[in-house]
Amino acid sequence: MRLKSELIFIDRVGIVADISALLASFEMSIHSMEVVQTGDHALVYVAFETSRRNDTATHILERLSRIKGLEQIRLVETLPYEERENRFKVLFDNMSDGVFSIDADCCLKTINRIALKALDLDADRDIGRDIRALDLPDLDIIGCLNGRKYTDVKKSLVSKGRRFRYLATGRPIRDAAGGIIGAMEIAKGLSEIERMARSITESKNISFSDIIGQSRAMIGAIDFAQKIAPTDAVVALRGDSGTGKELFARAIHSASGRNGSFVAINCAALPEQLLESELFGYVDGAFTGGRKGGKPGLFELAEKGTLFLDEIAEMPMASQAKILRALQDRQVRRIGGMREIPYDARLITATNRDLEILVKKKVFRNDLYYRINVLPIHLPPLTQRRDDIPLLVEHFLFDLSSKLERSARCLSPRAMEKMIDYAWPGNVRELKHVVERAHILCETDVIGEQAVLFGSQPEMWIADCRLPEEASKDTPLRVRMDTHERRILVHTLERAASIREAARRLGISHPTLLAKMKKHELQMVRNITTGRKNEKYKTII
Repeated sequence: MRLKSELIFIDRVGIVADISALLASFEMSIHSMEVVQTGDHALVYVAFETSRRNDTATHILERLSRIKGLEQIRLVETLPYEERENRFKVLFDNMSDGVFSIDADCCLKTINRIALKALDLDADRDIGRDIRALDLPDLDIIGCLNGRKYTDVKKSLVSKGRRFRYLATGRPIRDAAGGIIGAMEIAKGLSEIERMARSITESKNISFSDIIGQSRAMIGAIDFAQKIAPTDAVVALRGDSGTGKELFARAIHSASGRNGSFVAINCAALPEQLLESELFGYVDGAFTGGRKGGKPGLFELAEKGTLFLDEIAEMPMASQAKILRALQDRQVRRIGGMREIPYDARLITATNRDLEILVKKKVFRNDLYYRINVLPIHLPPLTQRRDDIPLLVEHFLFDLSSKLERSARCLSPRAMEKMIDYAWPGNVRELKHVVERAHILCETDVIGEQAVLFGSQPEMWIADCRLPEEASKDTPLRVRMDTHERRILVHTLERAASIREAARRLGISHPTLLAKMKKHELQMVRNITTGRKNEKYKTII
């Protein structure tokens, strides 16, 4: 007969010894014992077994009640450690990642449901076996028994005719003294990671948390936008091209609580007649070539939502008058129609022009200016928020890595300095394009400064990468790549003060550069015309 009991004592020294001695005197074996201290009491949970037929639960509890200091005793169904193990097992088996562990002898100790399915293993058959005897795709986890670690290593395996791709992270398991007693590997399904990354990077439901920036100017603009988002007042976004005006407009819409759609139009992209038909719609037969049955305008389509008028300063004067009438009356009339249609849409405008100057020049209506300039938000150019450049670069690199299915990349310190020091006339939009270009041109995980190209510099890169005219069209690809690699090495070495600096600029390690120099028969020698320690280097070709 096996029993589980909870004993509550006034805490004192020797409780465990007394329980063990009593149970041993009646030839009972202890399977487990756990002590929990709470204040001045000790809760002892004991699982024990008796082989004597005449023993009953009542008799056993009566014997235990004789122990000094016992205040309460009862039988229980589940011990605390069993409850913890059950909770852990439920959590372990319902994880979306595959997890398994080994002991110091390389024997499989634990494995969850996801890993069992992916590795085509059987828990009853394989737990306790040496993993070197199992059909695993690799044995990298064994290296963790020597203290090695690996993080997000891309791997793949074929099981039952299907190919799985995943990122593996391995860590040693240590005891309280720091000794390694086992290892664990966690496998994250790559398809799920990519799906989540795409849902983040491609989502059009922009919120203020998606706006990247910690500079004072950006935080001020975000705080003001968050404050006015729940209102129905017209918002005027002002800022240079590429500062993120549409991003702000979408974030304001998301935070407004409006259930309708976010509808955007670029006022500079359409001629006057087409712009008005898009904004106000038209009735059937209003003009030749129109859609049969007519078409609703954007004011109607944005019902209960937000209408975003981008580049409003480029709107023709005649259209400005009609927009003013629509804002004042909260009604629109379709082209060719007679009926006034009420609408309920929040209006957000944006421009990179100085509206005050345009009003003075009489190319923008004064009354419309005051109608839309109720809550102006000035978005700072990138030159006023240089502290945000590293954050933006990291975000764009993550976005590109997830879309192109490449390993995560980063900029070298010199490349980042080059980014921060640039004038950025195109602001964040230009920064995104420069990062994308660098990500594509650089073949290493660390992007060097030579891959950071501004303005017309990509044309210079292409010209520099052209093969010599004497190169034959039949030249093998390997030879062409070697020729191009040699040219890059010479170009960098001639401009670097040392081989280590050249390696940093190229985004590769010092030994890797030395190996490439040996391959292409390149060397650097000291210029001994000066006796100074900071001697220059030059390339011998």
